[in-house]
Amino acid sequence: EVQFVESGGGLVQAGGSLRLSCVASEFTFDDYAIGWFRQAPGKEREGVSCISLSDDRTYYEDSVKGRFTISKDNAKKTVYLQMNSLKPEDTAVYFCAAFPAHYAPGLSTGWAPSFVSWGQGTQVTVSS
Repeated sequence: EVQFVESGGGLVQAGGSLRLSCVASEFTFDDYAIGWFRQAPGKEREGVSCISLSDDRTYYEDSVKGRFTISKDNAKKTVYLQMNSLKPEDTAVYFCAAFPAHYAPGLSTGWAPSFVSWGQGTQVTVSS
């Protein structure tokens, strides 16, 4: 089972930036994507962004388009999420996970997989 370690969260003022990192135990599975997801207190987990491991195609949930950028470094087995222009509503625990790439388009509307094991995530807190 692939394992992920998320890091890079913290406390930032509205309008600030953070870069999250997701290090995978392996990075060689075909037809998969790796995505970032978040869960705010009292809310369901939702998709934020994902990147296909085969063709680098990216997807973003509508509320983060133009503010967040996902990227990956194959040699480091790491997926990054650069978050700019942060808003208080971005406050959540952020997680990463791998899933079959054919689910990726659904992430644009906040889809999150129910069939993965989640790690501890990294807390992002945006103050107003």
